[in-house]
Amino acid sequence: MRWWSVANFVSNAGTWMQLTVQNLLVLQITGSAAATGLSMSVQAAPALLMSVLGGAAVDRWPRKLTAAVSQALLAVIAFTTATLVALDRLDMTTLMVLAAVTGMVATVDNPACALLGNDLVPAEDVPSAIGVGALVFNAGRLAGAALAGVTVGFLGTAAAYFANGFSFLFVTAVIPFLRPAAGAVRQAAVRQAAVGQAAVGRAARRPASATSVREGLAFFARRPRLLALAAVTGISAVFGRNYGLTLAVLVTGPLAGGAGAFGTVSTVLAAGGIVGAVLGARLRRPSVRLVGALAATGALLQIAAGLSPSLAMLVVLVLPMAVVESVSDTAGTAVLQTDPPAHLRGRVLGVWGSIGTVWSLGGPPALGLLMELAGPRGALITGGAVIALSLASGHLLHRRRVTTPVALTKDAAPQEALQTAA
Repeated sequence: MRWWSVANFVSNAGTWMQLTVQNLLVLQITGSAAATGLSMSVQAAPALLMSVLGGAAVDRWPRKLTAAVSQALLAVIAFTTATLVALDRLDMTTLMVLAAVTGMVATVDNPACALLGNDLVPAEDVPSAIGVGALVFNAGRLAGAALAGVTVGFLGTAAAYFANGFSFLFVTAVIPFLRPAAGAVRQAAVRQAAVGQAAVGRAARRPASATSVREGLAFFARRPRLLALAAVTGISAVFGRNYGLTLAVLVTGPLAGGAGAFGTVSTVLAAGGIVGAVLGARLRRPSVRLVGALAATGALLQIAAGLSPSLAMLVVLVLPMAVVESVSDTAGTAVLQTDPPAHLRGRVLGVWGSIGTVWSLGGPPALGLLMELAGPRGALITGGAVIALSLASGHLLHRRRVTTPVALTKDAAPQEALQTAA
């Protein structure tokens, strides 16, 4: 697990280096901010339709081999892009194609690497392993963003892509040496998958891949906990969360701050994310109720941020906002990866990837429209109110869904009542 965490840190740092440089590269090629957003959407779009297939593949294929091959493919894409940049042969069309291919490979790589990390610890430690993964992710994001500026300044844009390619190769080299922990979830998954495949082979006439996808979709649709988690996460993603957008407009607009002030806010957000990841790693029994409570707390803090009279007050509020968001993400991910049976977790993660893509593609434009209509303060306050009221309404509806006890009449014999109930 220590080696896997080191490998993930290196890979995350390389990925954030590339993402940071890619935005600058698109601006350099086209001079258009809209094209920058389009490149990010093209890379995210394949997950909308292909995540369910990628999750099914992760459940059917050997996990270590799947993760190693996907990481190697991502390295090839990064090296190809770096070579084209170095030779000054990269145009916008080629960049879009490479971004789309990266998104397609990621539909398999993301669930494979997420579940591979869970195989390295005993089943009862999976929530803590997910928290450690969140901590590694946030630390890699900070390191990658910082290294991107240094790398481009001294070595050029292509060097960032080369560095990301080598980071993928490092992960690929580490994977063969990983061994499952005693009592890991994957051991049970292998037995369950063998039984499931035998049943499918006897009864199913349709392709195995179609059956796998249907199983994942059916399980998700019939699982109230996962549907509730999707509702809580979705409402929070659309009306909150996008602090890089809302706080940037608030700081540079009503609070009259500059780029330096927003840099300070961004640093506090990143620090809060790391603190939250550390706290999330200590969770032992995460639940949807905890995720909902944290989302409601974040909504109230968001409303307070919208009412902030000064930049200093906003900075004070940003830290707990980031901590709450990070702990909530860790708890939600833990529920998502531990609630389904082990042999279905790849497919459930695939379904989640498709749903999350809808939020990531639709949330920022919707929030941007809300800011156009209500201003940055109004967007924060309105969004927080919508989240809080929605969660409160859902909680009240859930409490009302209790079974009404049936009262027995006094003249009914106990034995007769038992027979009727049976």
